[in-house]
Amino acid sequence: MATFVFGYYAALIIASVILAYVDYKKWFLMVFSLLLVSFVAGIVGGAGALEVITIFVAVLATAAAVSYAFKFFLVLIAKPNLAKELKTAPLTAAFGMFVIFTYAVAGIFAPLIAPHGQAEVISGAFAPPDANMLLGADQLGRDIFSRIIYGARNTVGLALIATLGAFFLGALAGLLAAVKGGWFDQFMGRVADVIMSIPSLIFALLMLSILGTSTWVIVVVVAVIYSPRVFRLTRAVAGNIVVMDYIEAAKLRGEGDWYLIRREILPNSTAPLIAEFGLEFCFVFLLIAGLSFLGLGLQPPTADWGSMVRENATLISFGDITPLIPAAAIALLTVSVNFVVDWMLFRSSGLKEQ
Repeated sequence: MATFVFGYYAALIIASVILAYVDYKKWFLMVFSLLLVSFVAGIVGGAGALEVITIFVAVLATAAAVSYAFKFFLVLIAKPNLAKELKTAPLTAAFGMFVIFTYAVAGIFAPLIAPHGQAEVISGAFAPPDANMLLGADQLGRDIFSRIIYGARNTVGLALIATLGAFFLGALAGLLAAVKGGWFDQFMGRVADVIMSIPSLIFALLMLSILGTSTWVIVVVVAVIYSPRVFRLTRAVAGNIVVMDYIEAAKLRGEGDWYLIRREILPNSTAPLIAEFGLEFCFVFLLIAGLSFLGLGLQPPTADWGSMVRENATLISFGDITPLIPAAAIALLTVSVNFVVDWMLFRSSGLKEQ
């Protein structure tokens, strides 16, 4: 243990000196700050605290390396214009894209990746991990790892469909309200105000209690809840476009509303709408996971991350972190999507890095 502590501090000190000598200021600040934090943590927590910091830094460095490699891969396979944009993407955005890609692969190829079926009972209740079950078994003896893989298909897929529904309803209503104006614009605005005035979770619980918890009912209810947010943004963006001179010229040529929407407004409002889609997906995803945790989302035996947290919560009392794995999967996807959305918003804002 003494050798580990001595080597740990020696490595950080040597790295700090080298970085200071070659005048890499940003890296020097990072490494030397880590040295100071490690010094304080070592005094307070001993060698155990240094091991935790080492593991954290190793995970962070691995994530940065994978993100950089994935970014380089995307630059190589992308078209020239897209490749130029990807080169300027920060590592956080590259990490987000890598996580989204991983979730997509897990969801699409879940039957091939998962070693067991999502409802297949293969062991006793809460059996510990072994060679056959990487994460052990749940309360019914089903493989938790397989259910997490299938959860990427079920939970994320349901959230994606609901987000598409919310975006279709909200964007269509917002575009029509901006183009038509008048009483239609006022009417849609008041409908959006009424829906947004009701808390999302309470509205969802009420509707699902009345209409049932089938998959399509969940999709429709969640789409209706979040469509006013999309309506507000679309109406604001399109409202700034319809007053432009080229829109007036198109109207004088006799172009109809659908032509204006398809050929004039949508091409000039794509960037903020795409960014909004990412944000809406995060909100929808968290709401569906919350509904599943409360028992009103996807119903058993369908694997769902929210319900998996509830079903295995008993293990936390025994010091087992297994219930936190599906919760971590939810958090990781949410953070990753926000990383990508932040980058897209930065690009669409026209700001330049200093």
